[in-house]
Amino acid sequence: MTLRVGIIGAGPSGMAQLRAFESARAQGAEIPEIICFEKQAEWGGQWNHSWRMGLDGSGEPVHSSMYRHLWSNGPKECLEFADYSFDEHFGRPISSYPPREVLFDYIKGRVEKSDVRKYVRFNTTARWVDYNEGTEEFTVVVEDLTSGETETHVFDKLVVSVGHFSVPNVPEFEGINSFPGEVMHAHDFRGAERFAGKNLLLIGSSYSAEDIGMQAHKMGAASVTMSYRSAPMGFDWPGTTRERPLVNRFEGSTAHFADGTIVEFDAVILCTGYLHKYPFLPSNMSLKSKNVLYPGNLYKGVIWQQNTNLFYLGAQDQYYTFNMFDAQAWFARDVMMGGIVLPPLAQRNADIDAWLNRQAALESHNAEADFQTDYLRELISATDYPEFDLDTVSELFKEWMRDKDADILGYRDNVHRSVMTGTMASRHHTRWINAMDDSMERYLNGDSQNVDTNAMATLSGFGQSPLIA
Repeated sequence: MTLRVGIIGAGPSGMAQLRAFESARAQGAEIPEIICFEKQAEWGGQWNHSWRMGLDGSGEPVHSSMYRHLWSNGPKECLEFADYSFDEHFGRPISSYPPREVLFDYIKGRVEKSDVRKYVRFNTTARWVDYNEGTEEFTVVVEDLTSGETETHVFDKLVVSVGHFSVPNVPEFEGINSFPGEVMHAHDFRGAERFAGKNLLLIGSSYSAEDIGMQAHKMGAASVTMSYRSAPMGFDWPGTTRERPLVNRFEGSTAHFADGTIVEFDAVILCTGYLHKYPFLPSNMSLKSKNVLYPGNLYKGVIWQQNTNLFYLGAQDQYYTFNMFDAQAWFARDVMMGGIVLPPLAQRNADIDAWLNRQAALESHNAEADFQTDYLRELISATDYPEFDLDTVSELFKEWMRDKDADILGYRDNVHRSVMTGTMASRHHTRWINAMDDSMERYLNGDSQNVDTNAMATLSGFGQSPLIA
């Protein structure tokens, strides 16, 4: 009997799983019967941006947390696919920090070339999953959001690849119900233009607060205040941006902070993170974890300990992204197809504990980058996924973090060399702070009448990344 594999979600992780199976098929292997369920009309997950907030046109929770004018906040050279380079896709060098639409085009390009779209059921959402221990089969109930019809499918293996940056974590703050201005979670943020001339409070101290804060500054916010729980981010912020300890309470439009300061605001954005939430899974199969580099109960960060027919992709906090999803998908594929034999439960538990103990001892961002680098190295060494220079990528992560410390508004103007092809990124025609059109056409082709002359004049003065030497 042919192996039956169900995949829930066709974002970057689900696309990676499809690509992994296609790679095996291209090498002559007999691959399983595959159905991938994607609730949106197009694949791409987070990268398939929608202007909608709350609910989509089908009445389903909007998946993407991305927004207008979002540019990559990490070098593209750190996420490049080992089997599909930016050179191959675009045919020429591009900058190291592309906008969302450009990266979406890149990840689509690989799967479209691989002819895996035939496996995807779009506009179809998973409603419930049951597992029969006697037959070792998953029963998956899905709904076709176009027709409203429900269907039942049976699989031998199930891959959960829905991500974990879509369900907002929304803490309560005393008095926030009385705040007269706009209050939203970062998940519903769709652009900073509306905050021009406004005094904006962001509660949180991670990537969402950092990027939305600088987007608001770029779009003309009068001031940006970031409120942290444990420690400030400590970047060299522009003069209209400041950090404050956590908000104690609100009184009308006035926020009272833990250090005793009192400030009035026009709007509040909760940059308070996301929850692992899998409403289609029963509790005994649903991952419960904080956003960490190595969640517990997943062998090799992928396989559910109590049921080795259940796989999670992209469940970690991430330095690496697209190529890490690949490494996980290749590993999961080989386990499903019998190329990798799993050790007994006790040995798997010991392996997880070793990773968790190492994670608990991490003391810096640099150590975290090395930790995830070693994780990828272990996965890739077990499969035929193309090897690449992981140590250089880890050094590039560290360089990126130093660049942010040096210039939070200008680090996206830096260029780096591809680890996969050796190609040096091109300098973008417009500095990020001045780039108000994030369309792919403008990004790739520019406009001779609107090119940032300041950036062009100083082009020869920019240094190259030390990683290039």
